[in-house]
Amino acid sequence: MKPRDVAIAVLVATIWGINFVVIKVGLRDFPPLLFTGLRFLVAALPAIWLVRRPGVAWRWVVAVGLLLGVVKFGLVFVGMAAGMPAGLSSLVLQSQVVFTVLFAAAFLGERPRPAQLAGMGVAALGIVLIALDYGLSGPLSALLLVVLGAVAWGLSNVATRFAKPPHPMSFNVWTSAVAVLPLLGLSLVFEGPAADWHALANLTWTGAGAIAFIAYVSTLLGFGLWNFLLSRHDASTVVPFALLVPVAGMFSGWLFLDETVTATRLAAAALVVLGMAATTVRLPTKPTETLLAPRRVPTRVGE
Repeated sequence: MKPRDVAIAVLVATIWGINFVVIKVGLRDFPPLLFTGLRFLVAALPAIWLVRRPGVAWRWVVAVGLLLGVVKFGLVFVGMAAGMPAGLSSLVLQSQVVFTVLFAAAFLGERPRPAQLAGMGVAALGIVLIALDYGLSGPLSALLLVVLGAVAWGLSNVATRFAKPPHPMSFNVWTSAVAVLPLLGLSLVFEGPAADWHALANLTWTGAGAIAFIAYVSTLLGFGLWNFLLSRHDASTVVPFALLVPVAGMFSGWLFLDETVTATRLAAAALVVLGMAATTVRLPTKPTETLLAPRRVPTRVGE
């Protein structure tokens, strides 16, 4: 990857790490499925009338919209509302890296390089250390919901790679629109009209700000840039950058939610960064004939 693309991937990971803190704040004001639906509603409107068509088959728009918007985010928001803390959620969700690499190998034929596998192993060790330091004190069902969300994210990454959208921002807006009605419908069924109306009638500036950040910064900007990278690079090259999300989530949790940053977590963060570096570095090589073949001497002027 070019340095520009590496910088974009790091920026997206940082945004998504901070996003978990914002989600936790927003869940104080909204039921989780309603919150998720409003997030995509705000992301899709009025942007859907300002962008072009996504430029890919509609089956990929629907597939990514359902997998990413409804299944992944619906499960994650419900899991966090059920007790999963922001930092631990940002950590557990990154198991999607493993699922994405497995799905990419199975459906796309993308084989990760040995350096990528080694780097992912080092980064995974860092994530394990973070998990041990946080401790799994939340309900097991809440943890399982976030893990299932990671599975859905892995599938959506592969579907995006299949689609290769030529206009990532448009693709992101249209997939957001796909998720709105299913999420609002699920909220009415499982959370109830009374709870939804109470949240909307008592909307606060904090809740509105949380929706705006998640819709515009995390969804439109974040996934627009992410889809841009997936349309130009193998999924096994792009997706490991998501391992930086729990690092950003850990520090934003410390900054905004007063979560403790221990020496163990700092060491784990260093392992994640080192592992990520290993997945992106390619050693330059020269063809054998360039090193061994004698230089050709011109025999006439102008040759």
